Amino acid sequence: MTTNNNIKKVLIVGGGTAGWMAAAAISKFVSAEACEIQLVESEKYPTVGVGEATIPQIVVFNKTLGLDENEFIKKTQGTFKLGIEFVNWGKNGDRYMHAFGDVGRNMHSLPFHQLWWKQFQQGKAEDLGAYALNSVASYQGKFMRPVNAGDSPLSSISYAFQFDAGLYAAFLRERAEAQGVKRTEAHIVDVKLNNESGFIDSVVLEDGSNIEADLFIDCSGFKGLLIEEALHTGYEDWSHWLPADSAWAVPCARTEPLLPYTRATAHSAGWQWRIPLQHRTGNGHVFSSKYMDEAEAKNILLNNLDGKVLADPRLIKFTTGKRKKLWNKNCIALGLSSGFMEPLESTSIHLVQSAISRLMAMFPTKDFNHGDIDEFNRQMDFEYERIRDFVILHYKATERNDSEFWNYCRTMAIPETLEHKISAFKSCGNIHRFNNELFNEVSWAEVLYGQGVHPERYHPLADGISDVELEQRMMHVKSVVDKSVEYMPLQSEFIDKNCKAKVPE
Repeated sequence: MTTNNNIKKVLIVGGGTAGWMAAAAISKFVSAEACEIQLVESEKYPTVGVGEATIPQIVVFNKTLGLDENEFIKKTQGTFKLGIEFVNWGKNGDRYMHAFGDVGRNMHSLPFHQLWWKQFQQGKAEDLGAYALNSVASYQGKFMRPVNAGDSPLSSISYAFQFDAGLYAAFLRERAEAQGVKRTEAHIVDVKLNNESGFIDSVVLEDGSNIEADLFIDCSGFKGLLIEEALHTGYEDWSHWLPADSAWAVPCARTEPLLPYTRATAHSAGWQWRIPLQHRTGNGHVFSSKYMDEAEAKNILLNNLDGKVLADPRLIKFTTGKRKKLWNKNCIALGLSSGFMEPLESTSIHLVQSAISRLMAMFPTKDFNHGDIDEFNRQMDFEYERIRDFVILHYKATERNDSEFWNYCRTMAIPETLEHKISAFKSCGNIHRFNNELFNEVSWAEVLYGQGVHPERYHPLADGISDVELEQRMMHVKSVVDKSVEYMPLQSEFIDKNCKAKVPE
């Protein structure tokens, strides 16, 4: 007769977006009768709560939880997102869109960007974004969900969301508590470890009481109360590649038109985000304190807002990198407890989602199989490192020489994995995707071309299509994109019709 060794108690330490994402997901698939799920958070310690932009994978997460998308948008004052615009990155005055979804249409067994590059060099093609529905729609303020339109790009519109992270956490809390999650308002003052195994036995609250559990999920933010302060897991510092270590964040009034994209504008020692929501616009200035003092960084932010300031700016300090293990013994770190990837490509919430997905696939028993733990850490290391390379690309691939910061970024050594990718692209426009990494060939092409990195020659197979036929096909692609965007409503009209939020008091 086998003994039931299943996990009987999960304790989530910390709320915020990460904590309530974990609570909502685990309680969706683990019955309350089989396993108790408890979340402890303290309102004395507010969450960072500035991560308001996402990538398309969150659509899958919300659907998995059974969330109604219109209700979700209403409850979070959300808007839709078709991509990210980068301003002043390759050089001052430049701008390009990293649009979600497809760009053009592959032809002759070649990626579209290879054929486009041949035409563009000959002066017979417009910028790459002109052939991407999401890019064209973004600049016109258009949005709609995909519809059944046959071979039209309207059938496969890829989108994400921009929302108030605090409201998203509250929305998920409501769902999680309805699924049996118990919330405790308390401050943790100590963590008790098992003398023999080194595993976490319990946490101690301010009133002296203990909460025991089998599996602990650390969502305590930068401090890493469990993963670092208790288990001393260690941290990989990536600030030599990504030197920004600070950010001012401030909301301002909503401005018109309501644009369906995030904007990242490079400044002299970092960059500024702009995230339009229904009730306000989220803004922040990510900068390196080595190259700019806090006062100057705050002034740059406040002098480059589109609307009236709604609150005092908040300063956030961070070190880009990750824990050496996201899963250590019987503790898994999520969100800021696991590491920090600056929000340039809106990947923070995705990394929480990715870790939760892997946890559910490898959900442990009380034996805590070391093979599963090692595989979880290997997969998450790969996820973090490939996203890290993609973010580094934006800093490295620049012609800017107008500040010490950009001189450092332009000339710094980079990871070999990124060096290999850039080298292959410069040679012949080839993009080698490693093991289903997050960002696909289209994303890499958009950023590489957008940052001014160009292949030395186009792919030889591009000559398999005559110049006349290729020019006609390119014109057809652009015509289809333009007509499709013309059909789309303004995002503000779509939201007013389907998911307009109540104006907060």
